[in-house]
Amino acid sequence: MNEYSFMSSIWKRKEAVISTRDKNNDKYHRILEAAVRVFAEQGFYQSTVSQIAREAGVADGTIYLYFKNKDDILVQFFSYKAKQVFDLFREEVSKADNAVEKLRNLIRRHLDEFQRDKNMAIVYQAETHQNSRSAEPQIREMSKMYLDIVSEIVEQGQADGSMRKDLYLSLVKRFIVGAVDETINNWLHAGGKYDLVSMADPLIDLFVRGIGNTQ
Repeated sequence: MNEYSFMSSIWKRKEAVISTRDKNNDKYHRILEAAVRVFAEQGFYQSTVSQIAREAGVADGTIYLYFKNKDDILVQFFSYKAKQVFDLFREEVSKADNAVEKLRNLIRRHLDEFQRDKNMAIVYQAETHQNSRSAEPQIREMSKMYLDIVSEIVEQGQADGSMRKDLYLSLVKRFIVGAVDETINNWLHAGGKYDLVSMADPLIDLFVRGIGNTQ
């Protein structure tokens, strides 16, 4: 049995005993948060389990009580954040009555969450733009969830007349997602030196009114 097979067999046994309670404890989340700080500072591929353990204040071996390897930490971080963040997105959207305000709430909450957790923003943007193979299914699912929310809002806007009906939905939602993504990237490249959330209203104005002069 080679080292990979040996570690795989150990992990399979451990998976059977790691309960939901274990994954809700402080140490599990401390490792996740430490990992994202290390990934943000070092880059995922340059980071090591030892660095993550040191940042979390635990022994290297403790990492393997909760995670298979470094890739699994990234996967579980995205899975954890996806549920946490998208629950907040849905909650914020539900507070508005009309489509434009729902879109405004979504964009504002999106920018606010990324501004409050800059490390998450760095890791998410890096992994989505690098087509990470480690967390590809999670990233693809997060992208689909976000596009679904945007689609629902635009469809409501087209139905109630606040948004043009002659536009292709697939084009509109990718235009919105792409603009938000680029806004976050610009903020990160600027070192987060300005208020990211202040970009929400200008984005909504661009989405709803466009750049053409209709007068």
